[in-house]
Amino acid sequence: MSALALKILHCDNHLLVVDKPAGLPVQADDSGDPDLLSLAKEWIGRQFSKPGAVYCGLVHRLDRPARGVLVLARTSKAAARLSAQFAGHTCEKRYRAVVWGHVQPDTAELIDQLLPSAGSTAVVAVGGQLAVLRYVVVERSHHQTLLDITLQTGRKHQIRVQLAARGWPIVGDLRYGAPRALPDRSIALWAATLTVDHPTRPERLTFAAEPPAGWPWHLESRLEPR
Repeated sequence: MSALALKILHCDNHLLVVDKPAGLPVQADDSGDPDLLSLAKEWIGRQFSKPGAVYCGLVHRLDRPARGVLVLARTSKAAARLSAQFAGHTCEKRYRAVVWGHVQPDTAELIDQLLPSAGSTAVVAVGGQLAVLRYVVVERSHHQTLLDITLQTGRKHQIRVQLAARGWPIVGDLRYGAPRALPDRSIALWAATLTVDHPTRPERLTFAAEPPAGWPWHLESRLEPR
């Protein structure tokens, strides 16, 4: 993937908002694969003819196999102010997820404590970090449920862990108990919208990513789990 292939949702002097594709890590890792932060810096350099090093700050994350809205900071001032918003939980983060199982009740708030465990996974455990989300059932098939999720905290793998702990692993998420992978190795988790305060002006902004093609019922939703 080249920098020009990135889907840009918004760009101004302080913000760069992108629609992260599934499978792309947000930051360079041991795999050596292309990463979103490097591609974003490359895009900024080309777009604005900036020679040399380009600043682009990572202020939140989205799991590699997930897709959707991610905001980056183009200045250190924006990075500090956006980071404070994420730390203070004043951002509004909405997701869609397709999970295995017939989720009940139709709406609920899930409150857990999460601890990291071996193999870069996380578990629900006493004494961990507080994790809170609220879900609403949007649609059901025979074996799966489409959820609208509002994330109130931002723990690593939070949505994946909290749903899997109740027997509702996200479709394709082998790490947390899904019965099989999706063909492209993604998981059925989509960061649909993100609302933040602009870091330098009194404006509340909402950014939205288009749903993946065929979302959600192309995700083998009418097949029996193997």
